[in-house]
Amino acid sequence: MTDITIIGSGNMARGIGTRAVAAGRAVQILDRDETKAAALAAELGDQVASGAIQATPAGAIVVLALPFDAAKEVVTAYGAALAGKTIIDITNPVDFTTFDSLVVAPGTSAAEEIAALADQGANVVKAFNTTFAGTLVEGSVDGIPLDVFIASDSDEAKAAVSSFVSAAGLRPIDVGPLRRARELEGFQFVLMTLQADPAHDSFNWNTGLKVLV
Repeated sequence: MTDITIIGSGNMARGIGTRAVAAGRAVQILDRDETKAAALAAELGDQVASGAIQATPAGAIVVLALPFDAAKEVVTAYGAALAGKTIIDITNPVDFTTFDSLVVAPGTSAAEEIAALADQGANVVKAFNTTFAGTLVEGSVDGIPLDVFIASDSDEAKAAVSSFVSAAGLRPIDVGPLRRARELEGFQFVLMTLQADPAHDSFNWNTGLKVLV
């Protein structure tokens, strides 16, 4: 039985897939390019299944390891196939043509837009948008486990994602309802602009956000 389906086969799919395998979860990789899905599955381990994106996601948790526009298209296309599932939105809706703004309107978020498109029986969770692919493969930065900020209107869905995150060796932090995704996406946008700015040459894509207590 599959626990987690990851849609996509890029760097974030690899990072989250690595953590899922480390957590002992059965994983399915789906992609528009079935060859890429199979290659990532083989890289992650013999226990990882793969298939074309047209296949019905088998996992109770479905990770949208896709850009924002593609995530919206996939959720719309799957429709009722996502009923009863927990959908993890990892997107950062950055305007990559200017790298100077978000593409969602004020007062909403990518996660909320995806939730509006998803089947009413699905629960959308914002998570992993503040973690980078390379750090997920390692699971830590300088030996310190990554924090994963989690937002959703469903306590059951947050608990399922938190359990996965903990089993993966990371620290889950419940930040509240899905509307908190607005702040998570905005804050990550600021961090990304700093990392892309040559003036901050000590920053790189192997950093991570951490709450110290």
